[in-house]
Amino acid sequence: MEHIYHIRYEYYVSGKSIRQIARETGHNRRTITKYLEKKDFNCPLPVKRHRSCRSDAYHETITRWLKEDMDAPKKQRHTARRVYHRLVEEAARKGEVFDLSERTICRWVALIRRELEQEEPVSLPLFHPPGGAQTDFGRTTFIENGIRYDGYHLGMAFPHSDAKFVQLFKGENADCLEQGLVDIFEYIGVVPHTLWFDNMATVVKAIKQEGERDVTDRFRRLQCHFDFKSNFCNPAAGHEKGSVENYIGYSRRNYFVPVPSFADLETYNRELLARCVADLDREHYKKERLVKDLFREEKKWMTPLPPYPYEACHYVPALTNHYGMVTYQTCRYSTAGHLRRREVTLKVGAYTVTVFDDAMRPVVTHKRLYGKNKESMLWGPYLRVLAKRPNAFCYSGFFQHLSEPLQDFLHARDRQDKKRILSELSAHSDALGFVDALDGLQRAMEMDPQDTDTLLAAYAFVLNRPGKIPKNEVPEHIPELADYTIDLGVYGALLGGVTCDRK
Repeated sequence: MEHIYHIRYEYYVSGKSIRQIARETGHNRRTITKYLEKKDFNCPLPVKRHRSCRSDAYHETITRWLKEDMDAPKKQRHTARRVYHRLVEEAARKGEVFDLSERTICRWVALIRRELEQEEPVSLPLFHPPGGAQTDFGRTTFIENGIRYDGYHLGMAFPHSDAKFVQLFKGENADCLEQGLVDIFEYIGVVPHTLWFDNMATVVKAIKQEGERDVTDRFRRLQCHFDFKSNFCNPAAGHEKGSVENYIGYSRRNYFVPVPSFADLETYNRELLARCVADLDREHYKKERLVKDLFREEKKWMTPLPPYPYEACHYVPALTNHYGMVTYQTCRYSTAGHLRRREVTLKVGAYTVTVFDDAMRPVVTHKRLYGKNKESMLWGPYLRVLAKRPNAFCYSGFFQHLSEPLQDFLHARDRQDKKRILSELSAHSDALGFVDALDGLQRAMEMDPQDTDTLLAAYAFVLNRPGKIPKNEVPEHIPELADYTIDLGVYGALLGGVTCDRK
């Protein structure tokens, strides 16, 4: 290019002739004339030339094999190494020697695959109107009361303001989805006008033609109550709700590392929402404003909460067995001592399972079990039955959970004393709750009672409840005494003239 510039400069600027320039530069006159007449000096488009090699002979065979792979399962398709070994086997079958290296075949396979792949469309930047949200589940491990659970966290992201919220659950069923949505709605005080979901089975029953979804009745009920619209991603297109997809990983790394350990999941979830609000005090990655300010403005586009609270639950009819136990999803729950082979109704939520009798009166509430063939036994409703059968009490599972001093004390009592103790425990359980009533009885044992009367007196004392004082028999001939008031002024005088207003 430097020679061309020099030729044109000497001719057009210095005024030299073609002959003179040819003599000075040594270039042919036709070459000089070509560069002087050239008008377009744009950079030419590079031309990629294909170098032929010995592997060209196998191009058609490799291409045919890779095309056939498109109809095979992913895990049963040719790898580059398998293509090489198969070519070696084909050559040996023909009595030939395959003289190409595995590296050459691997490079050739990669080239043919690029030719066969369809061009994927680019991701279009989507417009996120204010007031819409995206929702999804992600896997998370946590520890509650020392028990390790492989659970899930439900994330909700508002792409317009970049506000995000998360809740933790032991499952990803419809109860957990509803509970998570309801808790977030109630916490932020408004409802998104539109929610984006993938095609999770808890929401979508079937995908119809033209992309329409056949959703579950439970989801429709939730929609009707909170009055929000729903949109669904195309199958296997989670990137269409990329905001919440990214948040699932972000929340796992920032909230659940190290593995969280706590006493109660519901309490932890309330604390989690407060942490999500604290996270809003950051600058938006693009808009150069605080997320909390953007979210405050975005709330104006959302729907107010309905006047009635929503219970995230469903009801299931069930039948108790000979032991008064009822089964739901392979897990067994206790009911009450009088519910033997009876029809009951279960109110199932994300956190609890409540048993109702045939008159729809609540009997007992369990923490919901997740997993298979587990059992929850709450002995409170069975205390009346145990009080009627005190001799069988010492062989019950409830007895095995008592402290050793209390077990020894009960073993030494006769049938009538056991009945009295269990009756008192049952009465206090109805008034205070089973856990507090039993805790009080075991604390009463710390006072080292020697008999049943002493234990019951200590029991009333630790619960701060009046004991039962027997009424003395009064003969009929003794007249009733008139009420009188005690004057404490006499004692004040003895103390040096101190007056006492209280009488």
